[in-house]
Amino acid sequence: MTQRAQGTFDVKLLPQPDEGIGRMLIDKRFHGDLEATSKGQMLAFRTPTQGSAGYVAMELVDGTLAGRRGTFVLQHSGTMDRGASSLALTVVPDSATGDLAGLSGSMQIAIENGQHSYVFDYAL
Repeated sequence: MTQRAQGTFDVKLLPQPDEGIGRMLIDKRFHGDLEATSKGQMLAFRTPTQGSAGYVAMELVDGTLAGRRGTFVLQHSGTMDRGASSLALTVVPDSATGDLAGLSGSMQIAIENGQHSYVFDYAL
């Protein structure tokens, strides 16, 4: 049975020196139904065309979801095609540990007025 978790998150992106393809460290704190921290890495590229770019990232999430404690890995894949965006965040299969073992799901994120929020549809 699929469940839904919602809330906000704070994120710090720390650019790393690199040539051509950008690399950033991710430091995130989730609030709401998912109370957790995460650390990750992102690779990104912007084309010369305005509004076109792509990124991939992996982040290790450590915290509590629905009263269950453990870790899991989120895999990101995002593109912008002249301003039209597409983003997929999914739980890496069999990456969850502790009380979250067996977790599967996908997450959507939104940014409105500088505030980041998430909707996480998952199954345990």
